[in-house]
Amino acid sequence: MNELADRLVSGDRAALAQAITRVESTRADHQQEARDILTAVMDRTGDAWRIGLTGVPGVGKSTLIEALGKFLTGQGHKVAVLAVDPSSSRSKGSILGDKTRMGELAVDRAAFIRPSPAAGTLGGVARKTRESMLLCEAAGYDVVIVETVGVGQSETVVADMVDVFVALMLPGAGDELQGIKKGILELAEILFVNKAEGENEKRARRSARDLEAALHLFAPASKNWSPVVLTGSALTRDGIDTLWETITKHRKALEEAGELDQRRRGQQVRWLWSMVEDRVLSQFRADAGVRNAAGTLEDAVAKGSLPASEAAERLIASYRGGPERGSSSSDVSSSGAASGPAGES
Repeated sequence: MNELADRLVSGDRAALAQAITRVESTRADHQQEARDILTAVMDRTGDAWRIGLTGVPGVGKSTLIEALGKFLTGQGHKVAVLAVDPSSSRSKGSILGDKTRMGELAVDRAAFIRPSPAAGTLGGVARKTRESMLLCEAAGYDVVIVETVGVGQSETVVADMVDVFVALMLPGAGDELQGIKKGILELAEILFVNKAEGENEKRARRSARDLEAALHLFAPASKNWSPVVLTGSALTRDGIDTLWETITKHRKALEEAGELDQRRRGQQVRWLWSMVEDRVLSQFRADAGVRNAAGTLEDAVAKGSLPASEAAERLIASYRGGPERGSSSSDVSSSGAASGPAGES
């Protein structure tokens, strides 16, 4: 792992990909290796621009990221894109086709694109995206863009891991107050009305005015920054320079006020507890007592013979061999559920 970490720090793209694979793996040995790598490279992280980008499917997220990425690599930046693909609730698989939608950026040696399955994670952000971001920073990428699956209240997860949250909007998409989630307007620090080309240009400007009016109804995410609404076209790359200029102004405003460091410190602490919660839940589900009790209690809840709250209490009580509430199979079976291992614990 020390050798892999050294290769990663030297800019070896294959080493970065291998390290991220270990971060995303659920194998215990890979998770330990990932922690070792992260510990070894932590002193080389934290200097990158962290940008979150969201928007409804079809708004042009991938096209805009490619346009912005090429603009930045042309200025000497190294850009990493962590593109999260939605996972099938049935097969658990993902298409992972982001590289095909960013063909020009994918072959740019100053860019690195890593599609990852969302795996059902809240907000469409893969559980390990934060660690992947740190690895990209350690590998020398000074701009990291996190592309999310789509817009929703749960996209707060994205805003809590980046420095600036950019929301892409469609022109002429109807009543903006009805069509946009309140949570997005409260979190977005930059709104970019995309596809403002040709006949869409007038609609885009009208949508921008609607958005500016709607933003006055909500408190800004930062006391040091008022949300900005921009228009442009990722297809023609019009307005991309203005978008980056606005991102630069946002970072400067937060740095001068000391908010950027404060924001990142808060994110790291919340990240710590998020990881603890994930680990505790994994251990809970893997516990023998919980596995034995789960089937019977799930049946009882499904049949309506046991309240979910009571079933939850019994599952918790069965954790690590603890006595289940009621302590006998009669407690579950008398509620109409079939007796089984859960009642015998």
